[in-house]
Amino acid sequence: MDIKDIQNLIKFVAKSGAQEVKLEMEDIKITIKTGSDQPQIETTGIVQQLQAVPAPVQLQAPPVAPAAPVSEAPVVSSEEDHYITIKSPIIGTFYRKAAPDKPNFIEVGNTIAEGDVLCVIEAMKLFNEIESEVSGTIVKILVDDASPVEFDQPLFVINPS
Repeated sequence: MDIKDIQNLIKFVAKSGAQEVKLEMEDIKITIKTGSDQPQIETTGIVQQLQAVPAPVQLQAPPVAPAAPVSEAPVVSSEEDHYITIKSPIIGTFYRKAAPDKPNFIEVGNTIAEGDVLCVIEAMKLFNEIESEVSGTIVKILVDDASPVEFDQPLFVINPS
């Protein structure tokens, strides 16, 4: 098992929502615990291979170019086959409006077109507009205003038109 396999396992466990996963193979034992901001990893066995791994392994989104608007590709939701879930492309703070005195970008029931701004996510003092890549109707807004969001966290459910 190499570092890429371990990183893929960490990502899988983080997405699954499991609190703790233990994996024991012939010559290696891995325990991944979640529940805090970052997964904790305990390993035993093949110490000489794992000593080259920088500790701790962290799941982070790649850096975002500040000048380019950020958009997320639609992903089909497992709850409803015809609904599309828009997920966060970055880690940051989710805002439903451009400024405190401005109206929300969208509301449940609004019809949106491809390229419409759905929200902004603040990351490192930069406000990244999240644009829709599909046309449709907003079915559900999954995140509260001014809440922190993680990479790949579902933000909106859209009924495509």
